[in-house]
Amino acid sequence: MERKKRVLVAMSGGVDSGVAAYLLKAQGYECIGVTMKLFGNETLSLDKGHPCCTLDDVEDAREVAGRMGIPHYVFNYSEDFEEKVIQPFINAYERGETPNPCIDCNRFLKFDRLHRRARELKCDYIATGHYAQILADGTGGFRMAKAVDLSRDQSYVLYPIPREQLAQTLFPLGGLTKAEVREIAQREGFVNARKHDSQDICFVPDGDYLAFMERHTGKTYPEGDIIDQSGKVVGRHRGAAGLTIGQRRGVGVSSSGRIYVCSKCMADNTVTVGPEEALYSPGCAAADWNWLIAPPERPFEALAKTRYRQTEQPVTVIPEGDRVRLAFAQPQRAVTPGQAAVVYDEKGAVLGGGTITGTI
Repeated sequence: MERKKRVLVAMSGGVDSGVAAYLLKAQGYECIGVTMKLFGNETLSLDKGHPCCTLDDVEDAREVAGRMGIPHYVFNYSEDFEEKVIQPFINAYERGETPNPCIDCNRFLKFDRLHRRARELKCDYIATGHYAQILADGTGGFRMAKAVDLSRDQSYVLYPIPREQLAQTLFPLGGLTKAEVREIAQREGFVNARKHDSQDICFVPDGDYLAFMERHTGKTYPEGDIIDQSGKVVGRHRGAAGLTIGQRRGVGVSSSGRIYVCSKCMADNTVTVGPEEALYSPGCAAADWNWLIAPPERPFEALAKTRYRQTEQPVTVIPEGDRVRLAFAQPQRAVTPGQAAVVYDEKGAVLGGGTITGTI
C-alpha cells in the first residue's frame, strides 16, 4: 500500500495556518504541525498590538493540531531569526533603507530551515497559510501566482522562494477568501477562529522602529537637520533611521503645503523633504534577484510592484545577471531602497523579484 504524502505544516498559531493544516489533512495528506519559536517577549518593543510567534501562539497552534489529531512540534530558531532577520533589519535602517523583514523571514526561515527540517522528517512537502497559489506551468514545472483573494494576496513577499522548491511547497489557502477561512475554523471549533491577524512587523508590534532599534542595539540615533531641496534647514529629525521615503506624518516640519521625505543622507545625518512631485522616479535597480522562471537574457515587458499594497505597473525589465533594472512606463511614487521589486506576467504569475538598491 502506497504511503500517504507527508507534509510539514508551518503553524504560527493563527487561523490561516490552522485551516491550511485542516484542508491538507482532509485531502488525505499525513500532516505534521510545526511552530517556529523566533523570539521571546524580551525582544518585543512593547506589549501592544497582535504580534505573532509568542508563547500564546504556540499554545493555540498546539491546541488546533491536537483537535485535528496531528503531531505538533516547536523548533527554536531564535538565533537564526536574530542573525537573518532582526540584525539585517537594523543594518538596513542604519544604511538609510526601508527593509521588509517578512521577506527575509520567508527566505531564510520558512523556506530554508523548514525545508531542511522537512527532509529530516522525510516529508514530501512543506505548507504554510500564505495567500498565494502554486500552479502547474504546463511543461512539467510549477509557477507561483497571486491568490484568488487579491485583498489578501501575499505573493509579493514570497518571491525569494527558490524556483526548485515550488514543487515541494503547498499553499492550501490560495483559492479561498479570508471569510471562507474563518468560516471553516469556526465550523471546526478552532480556538483561533476569531483571532486577530498580526499587524505591522511581528517583533515591533507598536510600530516604533527607531525605539526598538535603540533598545535592541543600545545605541542612540542622533538628531539631525531636515533640509529642503535647496539645502535650507527647515527642521530637525530625531533619527534619520526612523524615517522612510514618502513619509509625511511625523516628519517634524511645519509647512503650508504637504511635505514628504524625499531622500536621506546617512553620512551627513540629513533628511531632505519636498513636495509630492519630487517623489516620482522613472525606474529603479534591484539586486539579489531571484527568478521563478528560466532566467531571461533580453529585456522584456511585464508588470511590477515596488511596495506591498501597490497595484502592478507596466515596466520594461532589463536583466543584468543577479541584478535587474526596471524602466517604468510611467514614473512611480516613493520607490524606496530596501523594499522589494517584484515582477509579474499579465496572468498574475510571479516572474521574479529582488531588493531595490536605488532609483534611476
